[in-house]
Amino acid sequence: MSKPAAAFVLVHGGWHNHSAWGRVTPILEARGFAAMTPDLPGAGVHAVAPRSLGFRPFDPAAFAAEPSPIAGVTQEERTQAVVALVRQAVSLGDGKVILVGHSAGGMTISAVAEQVPDLLLAVVYLAGFLVPNGMPLLAMLQHESLSSALAPQLFIGDPVAIGATRINAGSADDTYRSLLKASFYADVPQAEFEQAAAQLHCDESNAGALSPSQITTERFGTVQRHYIRCTQDRAIPVTGQDHMIATVDAALGNKTMIHTLESSHSPFLSQPAALTDILVGIYKGAGRAPAGVEI
Repeated sequence: MSKPAAAFVLVHGGWHNHSAWGRVTPILEARGFAAMTPDLPGAGVHAVAPRSLGFRPFDPAAFAAEPSPIAGVTQEERTQAVVALVRQAVSLGDGKVILVGHSAGGMTISAVAEQVPDLLLAVVYLAGFLVPNGMPLLAMLQHESLSSALAPQLFIGDPVAIGATRINAGSADDTYRSLLKASFYADVPQAEFEQAAAQLHCDESNAGALSPSQITTERFGTVQRHYIRCTQDRAIPVTGQDHMIATVDAALGNKTMIHTLESSHSPFLSQPAALTDILVGIYKGAGRAPAGVEI
């Protein structure tokens, strides 16, 4: 059996887990690549739901007020978990890794690229938070370019009081479920949306939203950087995606390579083949593609 051409490490976004990549990884593997998909600390198998989520009858007030069981999860924990995975992934392919981050996972891949730039062939943001040095995710989310984002309308309770940003993906309220679909999965068939929503956890520790981005020209800036724009995204509107690209490019003095999908926030579900084509193209063009050119 031949060795994979390279290894991809695919980092999920907020409230998601490794299963988000379930349609992408088989295509990558069929095309000769290794793919690793972690559950970040506090997510997936590491998630702990508030006890009140299981109360019957359901008590919305208790759910909104209960302190989060994962409030103590830090961004540094997530960063180090992915650093360890990147080190492991290096041996699977040609010696370097393509690191991909979706949505809030962008904060983690930025931190990882700053710590181990020499291990990365490229870093790829899929409708991800690409945030300049010193700025937290929350501050970027409050920028006017993201003012049309629907996702904040899903938040339940006071994040400061409960220590997390909370959603209820299992809500039986039709209005709330419609908003959830419109935010994350607008172009995904209803049955597939139901399956995806069932995988989501409730809480994202505030640490991820409040920890300032730490990226420097000398380290992060040496890694080839790509952004996959999702033009129909209503969780991170394309106006916000473009603002983040321009802001970081100006701060670092070099260019992000731009790719575009006509998709919602979740092309790994709605367009897995097209998304994989872009990822494979990034591998093939790494070190050769002209910076700043839309592909």
